[in-house]
Amino acid sequence: MAGTRWRLYLPVLLFVATFALYSPALHFSFLNYDDPAYVTANPHVRNGLTVAGIHWAFRSTEAANWFPLTWISHMADVQFWGLQSGLHHLTNILLHSATTVLLFLLLLRLTGAVWRSALVAAIFALHPLHVESVAWIAERKDVLSAFFWMLSLLAYVRFVERPIPRRYALLLLAFSAGLMSKSMLVTLPLVALLLDVWPLRRKMSKALIVEKLPLLGLSATVSTLVFLAQRGGGAVVSVDQLPLAARLANALVSYAVYAAKLFWPSHLAVFYPFPVSLPAWQPLAAAVALAAVSALAIHQRERRPYLLVGWLWHLVTLLPVIGIVQVGLQARADRYTYIPLVGLSIMLAWGAAELGARRSRAAAAVAVLAVLAWAAASRSYLSAWQDSASLFQHAVRATSGNYVAWNNLGVAVRDRGDTAAAVSDFQAALAIRPEYDQAHSNLAESLLRQGRPEEAMVHVAQALRLNPSLPEAHVNLAAILSRQGQTAEAVAQYRAALQLDPANAEAHGGLGAILTDLGRGEEALQELTESARLKPDQPDAHYNLGRLYGLSGRTTEAIAEFSRTVALRPDDPQSHYNLGVALASAEQLPAAIEEFRGAVRLLPSYASAHFNLGIALAQAGDCAAALPEFAEALRLRPDLGEARQNIAACREPR
Repeated sequence: MAGTRWRLYLPVLLFVATFALYSPALHFSFLNYDDPAYVTANPHVRNGLTVAGIHWAFRSTEAANWFPLTWISHMADVQFWGLQSGLHHLTNILLHSATTVLLFLLLLRLTGAVWRSALVAAIFALHPLHVESVAWIAERKDVLSAFFWMLSLLAYVRFVERPIPRRYALLLLAFSAGLMSKSMLVTLPLVALLLDVWPLRRKMSKALIVEKLPLLGLSATVSTLVFLAQRGGGAVVSVDQLPLAARLANALVSYAVYAAKLFWPSHLAVFYPFPVSLPAWQPLAAAVALAAVSALAIHQRERRPYLLVGWLWHLVTLLPVIGIVQVGLQARADRYTYIPLVGLSIMLAWGAAELGARRSRAAAAVAVLAVLAWAAASRSYLSAWQDSASLFQHAVRATSGNYVAWNNLGVAVRDRGDTAAAVSDFQAALAIRPEYDQAHSNLAESLLRQGRPEEAMVHVAQALRLNPSLPEAHVNLAAILSRQGQTAEAVAQYRAALQLDPANAEAHGGLGAILTDLGRGEEALQELTESARLKPDQPDAHYNLGRLYGLSGRTTEAIAEFSRTVALRPDDPQSHYNLGVALASAEQLPAAIEEFRGAVRLLPSYASAHFNLGIALAQAGDCAAALPEFAEALRLRPDLGEARQNIAACREPR
């Protein structure tokens, strides 16, 4: 009876413990790394669940990948939660918690071992290596695909118990959903074969292979689709850039590092740069260690089959991401262990149970302490994921030579308004990797914000030399050319950026601003409206729309856009000033006075704001309050004759 009760209680306890561990993420922000491409700056996702969006999801190879169900899950979050980051995190946490329960139920059904199954599930739920997959909204594909992985294996076990077409159809359905969430699931048919060996103990035969052929066919199809998407998106690194020998060496080291970090998960980071070179002893030592574990598992295959099955689960499921086909710049990634770690956990749980059979209480105590230690480490590491600055500051401390971390830290602090710190961070990234095109482009943008266009031009030129297809570099070049008065050339660069990235909100906005100055109102309106649609939280788009509406005499629309600008950028005196001008034009004097006062409070030397505040006060019949404003405007700008005239007018007896 006690065992039966625990079978009921443990799923609930696992779910609650997992949710509790990750609950702080409900207050975390979106990150500046992949989250914009997946959610915040993706117009298809930001529209929520639409027929057009779902159609796009199945056709899209955006982010150099193919995972339509992942896209749809992000759309569903936006549909229900908008852009409340905490609720997007909630979806990840719920999926991870549910997958933990499914893993426990799967192992329990396969083996009947309650506590060993619970230990594997607890490691999956609470281990620090899985923080990345859960706490990063862009890694929805991990938690969603793992959920379907567990469902697929449960469906497979049910089919083995009673092999009827309906159960196989459910298996195909769950597996297809998993592949459409993340292609890393392509190894599932091989894992099913491993489970045939243990714990299902099915006799190996040709029939078992034939039984997996439809699953293998799905794997092959999706593997081809994803490889073409990654190659087409420029994510696949060529052998010329990274020789096969370097990949093999890194793969050996990565296998060993992943296994070692099960026991000692230290120096975790969101990005691990690919090493320029590896000391020869590292891949050699890794190869020896891997060979030794493999030999032990093979030697014990009859007495302890869980060792071979768990070890091969780990090796096989890592194959798609071990780097033989190198995608991206990373050496390895914690998120890649999300499913593979289950294999090592099986080896650990069943091995520990066997070793501790004579001292079961002591073994249980050690297991509980280990799980608690991993949970504490996860909770500590989780805090680094609260926002971009925290995450990349942690990565810089945890690793060396991490140019990606320095670059993204620079973006984070620049977004907070600390341009000087951002320049320093981008320079640190370039000191490590001088050919890093994104860091050059980001440094150029920061130098532009500091009013240093000549220095910015040097880095824009470098970025475009390294990567002529980088839209952001074309946008920055356009901004420099516009400041230099080279309007036609700036327009050409904005259009070049839009050819490369039609959804680039900054390019639409910059182009719209220039067209406004050229008096091409209809074209400008089209560009600025698209910019605001693509990135509703971008204040520049609303500011320029307000300016265009104001010039066109559309005061009501100008007030609406400048109001949005002020809401998004409350510390910008010019936004308050322009809203005040629009409100004054609409004869909404009290509101206009408030905005002009906001502008001079933020920038006391703003002569035009003082002058217009004086005008609004005078029109409201308060010349006593208007006179000091006109006087201050005249002090700041002695050439402002209108201020002198208004002072005289206010002093005339009425």
